[in-house]
Amino acid sequence: MTNYFVYFCGRNRQRQQKDFKMGYKRQDNYDAQTTAAIASHVEEILRLLGEDPQREGLVKTPERVAKSLQFLTKGYDEDGIAIVQSAMFDEKYQQMVLVKDIELYSTCEHHMLPFLGKCHVAYIPNGKITGLSKIARVVETFARRLQVQERLTVEIRDCLQEALNPLGVAVVIEATHSCMVLRGVEKSNSVTTTSAFSGVFLKDARTRNEFLNLIR
Repeated sequence: MTNYFVYFCGRNRQRQQKDFKMGYKRQDNYDAQTTAAIASHVEEILRLLGEDPQREGLVKTPERVAKSLQFLTKGYDEDGIAIVQSAMFDEKYQQMVLVKDIELYSTCEHHMLPFLGKCHVAYIPNGKITGLSKIARVVETFARRLQVQERLTVEIRDCLQEALNPLGVAVVIEATHSCMVLRGVEKSNSVTTTSAFSGVFLKDARTRNEFLNLIR
């Protein structure tokens, strides 16, 4: 009985999978010319490291690395201000809007190694609000570039300030840098924190402290 049940369910599942069509498909598009150019350099790097680019495990590595680098730097083709303004709404709300613990993945421009962490973003509207997901997308846009954490923090703040003209913006990033973990000083428990404030967050200590307390 058990074997029949497993067989029947398995056949039924296969039939459902065959007939089922996804309504959504994610499609990654890479420029073929750029991919080929980067891949050729990666292949040469492998040779300089003493590897054989033609061995089984490395044959497709140059292309994979080329596509990976394009994905990690896709933010160069994105406009943070346009993202925010694509979902702006009139609203009289003038209290703090905080999106915290936004996952952050970026690439250190000094060693081209990743730094990972979380970003906290707050603003106080001045007649306009934006979709909450747009704040996370702004973080993603500037993070997906060759970066230093200090500049990344300021770019997120300035983008929201320019796009929304709020009463103030606050940004804090906490991140671990693999260039300090995997090489060099090799300090695996170190966390770097940067902050950037504008408007009321910069001028009013009570507002700034409210934000800092909320992200603890």
